[in-house]
Amino acid sequence: MTPGPSRRTALVLGASALAMIPVQGFGQSPFRLGLTPVFLDNDSAVISRLTAALSDAMERPIDLVQRRTYAEVTGLLLTGALDAAWLCGFPYLQHANALDLVAVPVWRGRPLYQSYLIVGDGVRAEGLEDLRGATHAFSDPDSNSGYLVTASNLVAMGARPETWFSRSIFTYGHRNVVRAVADGLVTSGSVDGYVWEALASVEPELTGCTRIIGRSEWLGFPPVCARTDNATSEPVAALQNALYTLSDSETGRAALAALQLDGFQTAPDGIFDGIAARMRLMDS
Repeated sequence: MTPGPSRRTALVLGASALAMIPVQGFGQSPFRLGLTPVFLDNDSAVISRLTAALSDAMERPIDLVQRRTYAEVTGLLLTGALDAAWLCGFPYLQHANALDLVAVPVWRGRPLYQSYLIVGDGVRAEGLEDLRGATHAFSDPDSNSGYLVTASNLVAMGARPETWFSRSIFTYGHRNVVRAVADGLVTSGSVDGYVWEALASVEPELTGCTRIIGRSEWLGFPPVCARTDNATSEPVAALQNALYTLSDSETGRAALAALQLDGFQTAPDGIFDGIAARMRLMDS
């Protein structure tokens, strides 16, 4: 399908930004940054703006590496095939002994977000307790908002996803969860609240076919991580500085606008305690 005027304009802006990147430092090997399937998945305009902003700030080429699952990206980071990765609090905590936090995004003034439980706009349900026997879409088994929150809520109710729902699927993308619910492929879904809200501003016709019936507590926003043995290296330090100062440059502000984020900051102490508590509940 041919992209509309706004998408074509965004692509041109992204290409123009890339053409303006200074040449110094580009004899270095690319910095390999992994991306999990979040809002920007397969959005070339967003990818190009983020690439341009980081390349500009770090004065080196950036290789943004995308994979279908969280596990694939996490595995690449742990084996050293990536220099850093934008993960989720759940896989970060699963491998906290091997990973360090580089930065955490700031959304609507805080480094926090929620998990949303959504249903089709015509579904008569007001909470998880009304979805017994329904069909459900999760994002990824290693996603906090797209799996862990709903699964741990069910455990607290004395149930499990595999017995509560008549059928559940993994869509491997939060946008795909919204699409599955909106199209009536499933009754309900677990989705990143930041993604749902971002989509509501750019694809209101999509989110308008869904309805939020549950919100989690505020939890730590998906962080950027590096391996502990590489976290203090010059390239990772340069990435951290680039993320912290994105709002200082035109290309950085364009990337933040595309991502609908305020910026990035140091992760506050205890920011992922809520996710850790849900992980313990799953193990109980």
